Amino acid sequence: MRLRLLTTFAAAALLCTPAPAFAWGAEGHRIINGAAVRALPAGVPAFLRSTAAHDEIALLGPEPDRIKGAGKPLDDDDDPGHYVDVLDDGTIAGVAPLSALPVDRRAYGRALAGASPPADEYGQGYLPYSIADGWQHVVRDLAYWRADVAGETKAPTAADRAFFHYDRTIREAVTLRDIGYWGHFVGDASQPLHVTVHYNGWNGAHTNYPNPSGFSNSHTLHARFETSLVRAVASEESVAHRMPAPALSSDPILAQVGRYLATTERFVPAVYRIEAAGGIDAHSPEATGLVLDRLAAGAAEMRDLIVEAWVASGSASVGYPPIPVRDIESGAVTPSRANLGLGD
Repeated sequence: MRLRLLTTFAAAALLCTPAPAFAWGAEGHRIINGAAVRALPAGVPAFLRSTAAHDEIALLGPEPDRIKGAGKPLDDDDDPGHYVDVLDDGTIAGVAPLSALPVDRRAYGRALAGASPPADEYGQGYLPYSIADGWQHVVRDLAYWRADVAGETKAPTAADRAFFHYDRTIREAVTLRDIGYWGHFVGDASQPLHVTVHYNGWNGAHTNYPNPSGFSNSHTLHARFETSLVRAVASEESVAHRMPAPALSSDPILAQVGRYLATTERFVPAVYRIEAAGGIDAHSPEATGLVLDRLAAGAAEMRDLIVEAWVASGSASVGYPPIPVRDIESGAVTPSRANLGLGD
């Protein structure tokens, strides 16, 4: 239902804007990804901080939206990964609080099935797991990159050393792609209308949520906030200047994601208040400040999670049977194609 509704609204928006509305729009996602990369500290590998890496990761920011429209089953399977319908009490369907997200999508599905009425992840969205799963993928990418770097000098044969050099170049390309694609979902989660049941008008076609403030039911609100306003007021430079200081954490990834989503959700009423005052269409200072701050929050979260992924990769294991990366880097284990999972 949600995909059909948003598709209808996006089609209507085409009548008055030159491009369809997606989460933050293409420009917003490029800004978030680009600002995140330019803010990475010197402690992460240089290949992540190069101009080429910035340009590629920024370009890939809109990629999960660009593949929409591929048809079934891809659209129906992937679209709910861009949002999560959070109620005003901070829970999903009344059974999954952002402060205590289920440990994985299977557990999330079981929790939603127990809601009244029963729900599922395809109706409620599974954005928290898009972020967490993608982050763990990046950790693995960087763990294998560490092993490749060690293998270039520590492998026992010239052939293996040459292989690890080649594998490192491929791993760098894969890692940039994975970060660029995953960053889209981190960006989605900084957009308040992607973290609420009030995603495009306070009450949708089949809902009747309490609305004591008389907030708008406009079905163009989503696109006007995340696309038209961003185009008018935002740039990577302006967002980079508003990014908060790094705030790294060693908490489990889903705990961090839950806090991030809860913070974003608290801005939902502000979007509606600004819309009611005409600020979104007028590009008022309040509207401009909110949208730039939300873009900056997405870029900061992405930056911090990349740094955390780099740190976590040092404690990861690779190959089969698993070998601790620290043992490969220290020389306690000699890397080879076979023990890193590329031999029979």
